[in-house]
Amino acid sequence: MKLSWLGHSSFLMESSNGTKIVTDPFPPNIGYPSNKISTDLVTISHHHFDHNYKNKLNKNCNIIDTAGVFNYKDIKILGIKSYHDKLKGMKRGENIIFKFNIDGYNICHLGDLGHILDDNYLDILKNINILLIPVGGNFTLNGKEAAFLCKKINSNIIIPMHFKTDNVTMKLDGIEKFLYHTKNNIKVSKNFINIDKNISGKKNLVYILKLK
Repeated sequence: MKLSWLGHSSFLMESSNGTKIVTDPFPPNIGYPSNKISTDLVTISHHHFDHNYKNKLNKNCNIIDTAGVFNYKDIKILGIKSYHDKLKGMKRGENIIFKFNIDGYNICHLGDLGHILDDNYLDILKNINILLIPVGGNFTLNGKEAAFLCKKINSNIIIPMHFKTDNVTMKLDGIEKFLYHTKNNIKVSKNFINIDKNISGKKNLVYILKLK
């Protein structure tokens, strides 16, 4: 499978059969280019403006924005209720963690998670191959909290998201605070990675993707 970072918390995942999934589409006013995307399926972790922009999506795509168990063609999806803050949603509302099984790989998109996950969540999130985690603080986990949670989940590959870049107009921390608390950080000169069977030999390897 191929996984591409589109910016912010939005990724494009493409299975070997050509099925395309987009997570948390964003509007152009946050700073990243918002291009028209042709996709089969869209997941939305919560309905804040920077995660649920639908104007550039093709009209016939399927949208999942609730917790539950879903199947689309050969892809299995689990939506898990969580929170956007440390007060069980009282400050910023609920958040959905999405766990995907694509081509036999488990990918976890944490959305705008705002709290450390307890053992009940960690039991559900066993055997994650690719973890997509917010690290920018203010609205979500900060860099130190995100690094701590990465160690708990213990995935093969970690890809940080939802952090301050030169493009972003939102008040977020940069990626530096997160990388200070992690090891095995690798800068990638492109915005995508191809996932193959060699992933199983890696542990908590952080890939910092670069937008085009």
